[in-house]
Amino acid sequence: MKKKFKLQDLDCANCAAKMEEAIKKIEGVTDASVSFMTQKMMIEADDDIFDSVVEKAVACIAKVEPDCVVVM
Repeated sequence: MKKKFKLQDLDCANCAAKMEEAIKKIEGVTDASVSFMTQKMMIEADDDIFDSVVEKAVACIAKVEPDCVVVM
């Protein structure tokens, strides 16, 4: 499954790069991208664990930039 999410209050490109790197390390993720310019995140992962992957990705984002919110 592949899905895009809107991000609010993503303040810097360096933070976006850190988020993307952390999300790609989550078990089950086949591809991920975080764009500072478009304020969007794309995650591609196995269907059966997708919800779990998204929860872990949201936790990664909060760890890097606590003010950033994932709009679902």
